[in-house]
Amino acid sequence: MNIQGLEKTALSVRALTIDAIQKANAGHPGLPMGAAELGAILYGELLRHDPAAPNWADRDRFVLSAGHGSMLLYSLLYLAGYQDISLDDIKTFRQVGSRAAGHPEYGIAGIESTSGPLGQGVATSVGMAIAETMLAARFNTPAHKIVDHYAYALCGDGCLQEGVSGEASSFAGHHQLGKLIVFYDSNNITIDGSTDLSFTEDVAKRYEAYGWQVLKGSMYDFEEIARLTAQAKAETKKPSIIILKSIIGKGSPNKQNTADSHGAPLGEEEVAATKANLGIPAGPAGDFYTAPEALEYFKAKRAEWKKVRETWQGEFDAWSKENPDKRKEWDQFHSGKALPASFPAFNAGDKIATRTAGNKSLAAIAAANKNLVGGSADLKGPNAVGFPDSGPYSPACREGRYLHFGIREFAMACISNGITLHGGLRAFCSTFMVFSDYLRPALRLSALMKLPVVFVLTHDSIFVGEDGPTHQPVEHLAALRVIPGVRVLRPADAEETAEAWTMALENQGSPTVLALTRQNTVVFPKADPEWRSTLRTGAYIVQKAGPAGEKPDVVVIATGSEVNIALDAAQKSGKKIQIVSMISRELFESQPKAIQEAIVPPGVRVICAEAGVHSGWERWAKPEDIFSIDRFGESGPGGKVAEYLGYTATALAALINR
Repeated sequence: MNIQGLEKTALSVRALTIDAIQKANAGHPGLPMGAAELGAILYGELLRHDPAAPNWADRDRFVLSAGHGSMLLYSLLYLAGYQDISLDDIKTFRQVGSRAAGHPEYGIAGIESTSGPLGQGVATSVGMAIAETMLAARFNTPAHKIVDHYAYALCGDGCLQEGVSGEASSFAGHHQLGKLIVFYDSNNITIDGSTDLSFTEDVAKRYEAYGWQVLKGSMYDFEEIARLTAQAKAETKKPSIIILKSIIGKGSPNKQNTADSHGAPLGEEEVAATKANLGIPAGPAGDFYTAPEALEYFKAKRAEWKKVRETWQGEFDAWSKENPDKRKEWDQFHSGKALPASFPAFNAGDKIATRTAGNKSLAAIAAANKNLVGGSADLKGPNAVGFPDSGPYSPACREGRYLHFGIREFAMACISNGITLHGGLRAFCSTFMVFSDYLRPALRLSALMKLPVVFVLTHDSIFVGEDGPTHQPVEHLAALRVIPGVRVLRPADAEETAEAWTMALENQGSPTVLALTRQNTVVFPKADPEWRSTLRTGAYIVQKAGPAGEKPDVVVIATGSEVNIALDAAQKSGKKIQIVSMISRELFESQPKAIQEAIVPPGVRVICAEAGVHSGWERWAKPEDIFSIDRFGESGPGGKVAEYLGYTATALAALINR
């Protein structure tokens, strides 16, 4: 171990951090300065990686869960030789267009996950560790281990105060994820001051109770960190947390070990004092200083990393030659493309809940796509997301594709993000739509990272019934739609549901929400003979007003189960009604005007029907023509609740005839 190289790397991390944050007049110097030694040994000695091939399949994954300390990561990526982060990027830290953003953002080589919202990085790394075990179980052979790597995370006091890290850590301990190693930067400081203000629990005992191996040491002893990491790797049936006592802002004479160094520049006077204290050259020579010994250290390491990767490549090539079928499947898993499924037939007049139709569709898709994995938050039956050809994932069955997440919606979504980020697998997760509130922060990051995670949200309206207003979503469709990049699909019947699942897997660039019913809906005839194709615009014509070219009196735009209501209302109204099923409002609104007007003709009265708040439908109808529910529901059978709230086909017909 080159101790001098590591020491100079830590010094360079501190120097770059100080100057980048001071120049930006924004940032968090405390963690990078306090954890520079860990960063140095992690990127120099511990991580299995190669900056020349940042997407190498068998690399170790590292997530900076405490993403506010982003300058630690940017400095190390630059020093290690990752081409996506240059010194110029660091000099423009936190500026518009800089690759060195305020918090690490996925899409830059070497950054495995967008992080910053505390705790989510810990949970995401759990997903990465799960993915490693799943792929290892499927592809490794007695002769060749082509999947054999670790997931690491660095967290701080804030990450461990956020509940999502506890949810995910409990799940990881239960599943004995021995290749998950979390470093805990324990400096006892948060923005408001000492953690004694609000956080005095024994973290070690908590993690022991989760089923983790707990190790302790100093942030500033390279040999001890290496020894503790080796001890963590030796424990194969427990994830490990390595608690490293540290000094926030280490090296700053007047601000280290204080909250002042956490989230603000040191200030010009303290920058000068800190550089003098650390031995960084004064004046221009010390601006964005990188020690020559650090650069030489990493230059030598790059040759070593290349050799390790090439050795793996040789192993992979030998495995490929001996296992051509597995190699073909490996390529399919990593292609990002779904194979076509053979869906069951649904017939007009069939009465079936879209959650049930979704389950039949999921089973068909999972049979065709062996890399589809997922589960629900203790709602496998109610969400209807089990699939028959796979048992549950467990320590005894890493081949299992169904994940029993338990009542952990937030961690479930983060873990699904981590599985997807790892590569090789497609992930879905599921809960009641009303509980999307619990997972929303992870869905937001999924959208920010453009991850194709599928969120199956069932029990999508007041028709849930007896569970009452706590479980009857009214504002949630609107809340989901306003997240940029989230595609919400609300199919109206079983046939649309099968297409919605296909659309979700076709969507490679963003998360998809499938909003599905608990109650039965009737499979209806479609006026558009090419409706499966047209559906991909976000909407299509279910019922025409009359012969081709005849102008309707009213166009009713409906979503989900409300298409059935619209069809009944049209019969009751006595008017010429054109009915449009709008499976995805945001997708339809992105279409050219000509496509929109072919489906919703201009100059005709439009009524919108959706059993939720009216928000967002104003683009298509006047406020008085939005058939919505702008209040919380009631307890009772779904149909009775709808009658009580005046949400029926008779009421819609009255609105049409008004």
